[in-house]
Amino acid sequence: MAELLGGIEAGGTKFVCAVGNRQGELLVEERFPTTDPSETLARAIEFFRSQQRRLGPIRTLGIGSFGPIDLHKDSPTYGHITATPKPGWSHTDVVGAMRNELNIPVEFDTDVNAAALAEWRWGAGQGLENLVYLTVGTGIGGGGLISGRLIHGLVHPEMGHVRIPRDAEQDPFPGTCPFHGDCLEGLASGPAMAKRWGQPAESLAADHSAWDLEAHYLALALANFVCTLSPQRIVLGGGVMEQSQLFPLVRQKLQQLLNDYVASPALTEGIDQYVVPPGLAERAGVLGAIALAARLIE
Repeated sequence: MAELLGGIEAGGTKFVCAVGNRQGELLVEERFPTTDPSETLARAIEFFRSQQRRLGPIRTLGIGSFGPIDLHKDSPTYGHITATPKPGWSHTDVVGAMRNELNIPVEFDTDVNAAALAEWRWGAGQGLENLVYLTVGTGIGGGGLISGRLIHGLVHPEMGHVRIPRDAEQDPFPGTCPFHGDCLEGLASGPAMAKRWGQPAESLAADHSAWDLEAHYLALALANFVCTLSPQRIVLGGGVMEQSQLFPLVRQKLQQLLNDYVASPALTEGIDQYVVPPGLAERAGVLGAIALAARLIE
C-alpha cells in the first residue's frame, strides 16, 4: 500500500486539506472557509484524524500557507504566519498546532512556492530545472525553483510586491497595496482591477481596455523575473488569469519589453510554451502541499 501524505493549502479565503501519495494522486479532499485561527486549524486537525481512522497512518504533512511566514527552522517563530494583513492571523503558529496534535513531521512553505513545486513535479514545469510560478488573483504572489530547489533566502520571495513603472497620466489609479501603493499587487491584483474600474475583473468585457493595461503591468513584472532569475518557464495561475485573452497580450508585451535582449528561442518562436497556464489548474496549491510532504521523506 502506498504511503499516505497529508497536505494543506492554507489560503486567506479557504483551506484545502487532502490526503494523497508521492505520485500526485489525491485520495480525499475537503475545502472550508478560512475563519479565525483556532476554528480553522481545529477543523484541519479533525480532517486528518478522521482520515487516519479511515485510511491508515499519514506519514508526513505539507503546508503551503499564505504569508508572510517564517521559514527559518532555527528561529523561535518557525512555522508561524507573521505580520499578515489577514485579520486575526498575525503570529499564528501553524506548524506547531498541526505537529503537536497529529504527532507527525510537518514541512512548511509559502502557498506559491508549494504550487511552483507541484507544477515542477507533476505539471507544466516537468523536466525543467528553473521555474517561476505567479498567481494573480485576490493578491499576487510568486514562487520558484532554481536548479530544482525552492527559492528561500532572507525570508521568501515576494514577487507580488516588486515595484514596476506606472505612468500616472495613463493610469492615475494610485494602487491598493497598504504597504507600497502601486507595486505589482497594488496595480494588477483582482481587487485592484475592481477598484480601478468600478466592477469585478471577471465582469469586464474581453475587449475592455483594462486587459491591455493588466497585461502591460504583468509583462513588466515578468521581464524583471526573466532578467533576474532566468527561469526556463513562467506559469501564470489565479483567477484573473482565467481570462483567455490575457495570455497572448502578456506574451506579446513581454517580447516587446525584452526587445530580443535575452537571446533564447524560448522567448521568440517558443513564447507560447514559455508563458503558460498551470498544468494542474486549481489543484496546484493542494498538490504542492502534498509535494512538500513528499520532499520531507525524500
